[in-house]
Amino acid sequence: MDIKSFLKSVDLCVITDRHFKWSHLEIVQSAVKGGTRFIQFREKELSTRKMIEIGEKLHKITEGKALLIVNDRIDVALAVGADGVHIGHDDMPLKIARNILGNKIIGVSASSVHEAKKAEEEGADYLGVGSIFPTSTKGDIKVIGLSMLKDIRKIVNIPIVAIGGINEKNVGEVIEAGADSAAVVSVIANSDEPAQIVKNLREKIIQFKKRQVTL
Repeated sequence: MDIKSFLKSVDLCVITDRHFKWSHLEIVQSAVKGGTRFIQFREKELSTRKMIEIGEKLHKITEGKALLIVNDRIDVALAVGADGVHIGHDDMPLKIARNILGNKIIGVSASSVHEAKKAEEEGADYLGVGSIFPTSTKGDIKVIGLSMLKDIRKIVNIPIVAIGGINEKNVGEVIEAGADSAAVVSVIANSDEPAQIVKNLREKIIQFKKRQVTL
């Protein structure tokens, strides 16, 4: 299975955030236990040395079980042997990132049809589309809603990972709107039983994806 086919088959992406109840390592351990095959290591404040130290531990947990994507930091991704990176609008341009990373996975954030189409044309492997719903995880977030997700789905062929305010109650809506998978942060990082929430979310996503196939 090629990487795009694999990314379309993935159901849930768990993004780490140490500002809630659990550390990066604890979140990833719970995510893997819950069956996640797609994990993003996101850290904005620690030193490069500390990020590499944590990233190496995360790589050992995920190796052979889940993709490990590093948010923003191409240097850290390369240093720890991660499967790829996810970049936003203020990060390194996609074309330059591709020259550095070769065939590693590159995901790109998109909140409009124009951004999504441009990312696909420049060679992104998947899109992180959002914020679909309001969320407190990031400040100054732009909520684009399900309608924009549907519009983006119509014009791109690469996998779409929906993000922003997604939980057990609304995850089905993003799959019905065209997302291949959903990315979650606080609903896992702030849970008393993160592994169980991961399982619950995956089950709902799988259920809705099967429903899409039969329609």
